[in-house]
Amino acid sequence: MLTQFIIRSAYFLKESNRYQSTKRFFYDVLENSNSPYKRYFDIFMISLVLLSVAQLVYEVEHKPDLLGLWFDDAVVVIFILEYLARGWIYSDSHKFILEQHERATTLNVPLRSGKVLWQVVAKKIRYVITPMAIIDLLAILPSYRPLRMLRVLLIFRLFKLFRYFNSMKLFANILASKQFELSTLSIFLGFIIFIGTIDFYLFENIHNGGQIKTLFDSFYWAIVTVGTVGYGDITPMTVGGRIVAMALILSGVGVLSFLISIVVTAFNEEIQQLRENTVYAELHRYKSFVIICGFGRVGQHIAKQLHKDRQHFVVLDINEEHVQKAKQLNYLVIHADASNNDILKSVGINKGATAVLCVTGDDVTNVYIALTSRHLNKDIQIISRANGQENVKKMYQAGADNVIQPFEMAGTLVAEYIGQPAAFEAILGILHEESHILMETLHVQAGCLIDGKTVSDIGFKERKLVLLGIISMHPPSALKHKASYQLKNQHFYFNPEQFFRCRDGDLLVVLGRIDHISRFRNQLAKSQPNPRSKR
Repeated sequence: MLTQFIIRSAYFLKESNRYQSTKRFFYDVLENSNSPYKRYFDIFMISLVLLSVAQLVYEVEHKPDLLGLWFDDAVVVIFILEYLARGWIYSDSHKFILEQHERATTLNVPLRSGKVLWQVVAKKIRYVITPMAIIDLLAILPSYRPLRMLRVLLIFRLFKLFRYFNSMKLFANILASKQFELSTLSIFLGFIIFIGTIDFYLFENIHNGGQIKTLFDSFYWAIVTVGTVGYGDITPMTVGGRIVAMALILSGVGVLSFLISIVVTAFNEEIQQLRENTVYAELHRYKSFVIICGFGRVGQHIAKQLHKDRQHFVVLDINEEHVQKAKQLNYLVIHADASNNDILKSVGINKGATAVLCVTGDDVTNVYIALTSRHLNKDIQIISRANGQENVKKMYQAGADNVIQPFEMAGTLVAEYIGQPAAFEAILGILHEESHILMETLHVQAGCLIDGKTVSDIGFKERKLVLLGIISMHPPSALKHKASYQLKNQHFYFNPEQFFRCRDGDLLVVLGRIDHISRFRNQLAKSQPNPRSKR
């Protein structure tokens, strides 16, 4: 009967959407570092801990009033609820029960409900004995007023802050990684203190002309001496006591030096991971951002422009020199291989990333990055750099939406605009970030003043504009153009011939001053036919 009840309850919890959503909500609030709820909850709990400590300190010299008692009781209730909620989300008991039930059914053996329940309880006990759970429990006890001696546990409320500050948790994790070294040092330190306590008690006992009355006095002196504090309230009076003091001082300096070296070594080993975790946390706050793979010449110019336009981005590069340069510019950067699946997942290629720019100096690396990015996210925009013409097709096959060839583009620009100083002036103006010169795209609408007209008829020179190219969705005409580039579903005609005819849906890429471009755009807008007038 009990077994059937346990199994039915487990299935009910598994199929209950309300139960699952509630548990997921509390997990987001208490443990999910990517959830915005956790941040607000942490701020609330930090404030609550500090206020409760201030209240308890105030009560040392003042009699608590009714409001203070209510506040303290409310704090304790919140602490208890948090403690229970963390124990609840620590493990999914119903899943474990169902796993054991399915295993018993498969093996055709009866389910031992008592053993299963004990294993469920054991998992919860495993949480109870974790360091942070013990701290949470001890933080509740100081509010039990009948036992005033429990007020000494007040310090554990401050230790609760370790839960809510990421930097404190990281520091604790770093120390935990050096558990063996710290344990060895602690044993050595305890051995020194034990020997120093006994020897100092024997030499400096009041019967031998010293100041030590009890073994605890000697233990206190040994701790103070090893810590190189030396309050001076207890001083060695005998030769033997002074020898013990010198030995403890030298041992204390050695232990302290060893401890510092352990901590510094641990930080040096983990500092890179700490910085990357900070970058990941920063990216998770953004709703959208761009991933720049490679911080060479091309990547630096892209990052500079994105930074100027206040667009969020992160740089991935395996070159240490490039990483240091990105850090100097205060960009978010991760020193890692951009073609690594785990790195792209950690960065957030499926959580907020809108585009991946493969702009390393190696075509093979760019192909791998494009392949990995497309495998992880089928819908993300991928723009890749190709240094050689023979690799352009490979980039598209790897999943790139667009491929740029910086060296070919630069050569084509020079060849096409020889003898056209106005064009070079506009291009250099953009490169030098002159704010009055822009590159804009203008849409050809059906029936506007340039629909069906040739480049020669439009008169870009008279309008003081430079036509960089035309992006057309229409199939290429029978006329051959010397600079035509196939895009996925479009064609780009760089510096098109004078006989090129603009049609509905084309995009004109023009360079020029802001006022000249604005005037031309307004003329296009006014020339568009009004749908109401046709009716």
